[in-house]
Amino acid sequence: MAFPYPVDHAIPLFLAPMAGVSESPFRRLCRAWGADVVVTEFLSAEGIRRENEATLSKLRFGADERTIGVQIFGAEPAAMQDAAALVTDVFQPEFIDINFGCPVKKVVRRNGGSGCLKDLDLVQEIIRAVIRGTHLPVTCKIRSGWSEEMRDPVKIALRCQDAGVKAIALHPRTRTQMYTGHAHWDEIAAVKAALSIPVIGNGDIKTAEDAARMRRETGCDGVMIARGSFGQPWIFKQARALIDGQPMPATPGVEERFQIALSHARMVMEYEADLIGAALEFRKHLGWYVKGLPNSADLRKKLHTVNSFGEVEGIFAEYLASGWMNEVEAA
Repeated sequence: MAFPYPVDHAIPLFLAPMAGVSESPFRRLCRAWGADVVVTEFLSAEGIRRENEATLSKLRFGADERTIGVQIFGAEPAAMQDAAALVTDVFQPEFIDINFGCPVKKVVRRNGGSGCLKDLDLVQEIIRAVIRGTHLPVTCKIRSGWSEEMRDPVKIALRCQDAGVKAIALHPRTRTQMYTGHAHWDEIAAVKAALSIPVIGNGDIKTAEDAARMRRETGCDGVMIARGSFGQPWIFKQARALIDGQPMPATPGVEERFQIALSHARMVMEYEADLIGAALEFRKHLGWYVKGLPNSADLRKKLHTVNSFGEVEGIFAEYLASGWMNEVEAA
């Protein structure tokens, strides 16, 4: 199934749009590690059309992030159209994605994100409005429904396709499930069978093996990785090898993992103006990078107190000198 934007492989791998995580430095890092397509954090259409400075700052991206999509959310078709037009004219990504999947209260209480799934006529109005606002391909990300009673991913996906989207990503949970329970991958397969546009599978991919298994079990046209990328951007390189039938590259050792984290930190330093605020925000990434290492609880405790990027290198050096790394190699 042909995608409406450039992709490097027949079965592309996507970095999911995630608030506070899929910012430009992390997108760049994931692209370098094999993500074919990245998507911005979901951004408010109202914030974009009003040219809110904080919102527009999150739209910045570099050439090394392409292929990139900008994801917008909102429940007002006119605002979504205006936002699509501004994003197209000023930022010129490869595509615009509509968020019909976010389950967070502050978004859905205004009928944004997955809140739109309660009204499929509104979903179609929004899609058509965004298409009017741009010449770029328009795609969307959906959940399986608002609630178990309204769970019907095939119906939702068909309505989206009929309204004109060129690809759909499905996270097969309902809004009321949030992130609990498990993702129903069989629903990805059902949507794939029903649609004539590319279908991207998303949900419960924690390892490269999960990504390859989703592709095998659902026949999806692309795989979108969200939380599975946290602290392990190399998941894309590993998943690519497995999907292509190649041996999976080894997981980076401790020293290399620390170097990747420091490289990520340097990209954040180059990108952000407020270095102290950026260092505090980066603590969560540091916690993910060291997850599973011997004595990681103590290491995380130290990393979660850093107030500057300069402190991180010293903490890593101390850990490497302490001998804990030998336990990893022995294992």
